[in-house]
Amino acid sequence: MPSTSELKKGTRIEVDGDPYVVVEIATQSPSARGAATLVKTKIRNLRTKQLVSKTFKAGERLKDPDFEIRPCQYLYDEGGEIYYFMDNETYEQWPVPREPIETELGYIRPNDQVRAVLFEGEVIGIEVPHTVELEVTECDPGVKGDTVTNVTKAAKLETGLEVQVPLFVERGDKLVIDTRDGRYVRRA
Repeated sequence: MPSTSELKKGTRIEVDGDPYVVVEIATQSPSARGAATLVKTKIRNLRTKQLVSKTFKAGERLKDPDFEIRPCQYLYDEGGEIYYFMDNETYEQWPVPREPIETELGYIRPNDQVRAVLFEGEVIGIEVPHTVELEVTECDPGVKGDTVTNVTKAAKLETGLEVQVPLFVERGDKLVIDTRDGRYVRRA
């Protein structure tokens, strides 16, 4: 059971029977003597994706959610609304609606290996690696003479994700993308 003093961005907790992930965290020390330090958080419900502000007392014990993380493979999608994943060990297939995994869909292609996050036997999300390698499918040409530092242009990747890339990137290039913030890292 984690304490509020151990909370940090990305920590998973269970509040009122639902799984949440910490998005923002700040501590507030009151000026009155004897008053408890408060830990103010913004947490996202992993089932509904709703963002909630929640305040805890410092040192308060929180419940760890009963997650199960299973390695799986992304198989295919059905009309862009239902996505199918297969457990690598049992070969069981899980249909997952678009909403809980919408952000991660920009980083995965069919047959990619990911990790399914199960809560009470239900897939509530997927975890992708911190970096992925994707090919550029659409990209404006770089204009010669634009040599100011940090000049970028938009590029569309094979999954449909759009990222800002340096001017030298061209169509067909394979890029390494950071999945935590959707940022270009380097050419592969």
